[in-house]
Amino acid sequence: MKFQKDDTGQMLLATGVVLMMSLLSMAIFSVKIAGLTIASDTTQGEVVKIAEEIDDEILQLVSFRATEWYESGLNETESVALSMDSLHRDIVHHGEIRGIEMKILNIEVSENAGIVSVQCELGIADDHAMLVRPIELTIDLDN
Repeated sequence: MKFQKDDTGQMLLATGVVLMMSLLSMAIFSVKIAGLTIASDTTQGEVVKIAEEIDDEILQLVSFRATEWYESGLNETESVALSMDSLHRDIVHHGEIRGIEMKILNIEVSENAGIVSVQCELGIADDHAMLVRPIELTIDLDN
């Protein structure tokens, strides 16, 4: 029996692998798109309650943390930015403990004449509801 050197089988296998990968990526993309249309209910009590708790405490928490950084020698903007990053990590961890997803998104810190302004969004989601709430803080570390 004589063997023939032929690459046809390898080419056919490679074509099949490429086709399967293309189909898999289209399927994953379709599932992601389908999930975007699921309605979120923002009236669920737990999500709203947590958002209100954070709203009540966030200014005090950021101000206290920023004051600690400011007194250690950082400027006002850096102090507030570091306190927001620290608060974000704490909120993410607290959400993991409670079994929900909580994040501070799009943090923007700016300073004008010694007054530091923070604009961000608080995002909270559980199995039943999702809420994104804008937050604006004004902090004066000199007083």
